[in-house]
Amino acid sequence: MKQNLQLKKIKDEVMACQKCPLYKTRNLPVIGQGDHEANVMFIGEAPGANEDRTGFPFCGRAGEILNRLLVSTNLKREDIYITNILKCRPPANRNPEKKEIEAYSPYLKKQIELIQPKLICTLGNFAATFIFEQYGLSEKIQGIGKIHGLLYKTNELSILPLYHPAVATYNANMFETLIEDFKKIKLNEIKKI
Repeated sequence: MKQNLQLKKIKDEVMACQKCPLYKTRNLPVIGQGDHEANVMFIGEAPGANEDRTGFPFCGRAGEILNRLLVSTNLKREDIYITNILKCRPPANRNPEKKEIEAYSPYLKKQIELIQPKLICTLGNFAATFIFEQYGLSEKIQGIGKIHGLLYKTNELSILPLYHPAVATYNANMFETLIEDFKKIKLNEIKKI
């Protein structure tokens, strides 16, 4: 219960946040969604247009692909937690800027601290780089094409870098790669980490 209140406090802080100019162009911030005690947490880079309109993460085309991938691993969306580094949409879905990541990252760090996942699945380069830096894996940072699907263990948790599901909207052949990478998410093994 206390955890829910603390996550609600993060939501309220993001709603009032003006540290970054992205708040001026957003419709709704996208805080996160899912189980507040999830073993598995998915982290993307930033909300897109659909997310900005609804306030829910991964609800557009990339979200549809993510849902299919979750089904392929017998995971339910309500059993995981999904969020992004940025909580507001960058104009025209451009890449996050360093100062924007710096402004929003304290909220993400607090979400991770409160939820305490056993596995973080990063979606795309920006999320992988950010999480690797946070958990002392800076020397392992490479493009997502080289590290996707490889499991990295730290003292606190495991990290599984994945391609962002949007990659399959641009290249349908990538869906099979995503399926193979998502097979590495096994709930029965995650619980034992």
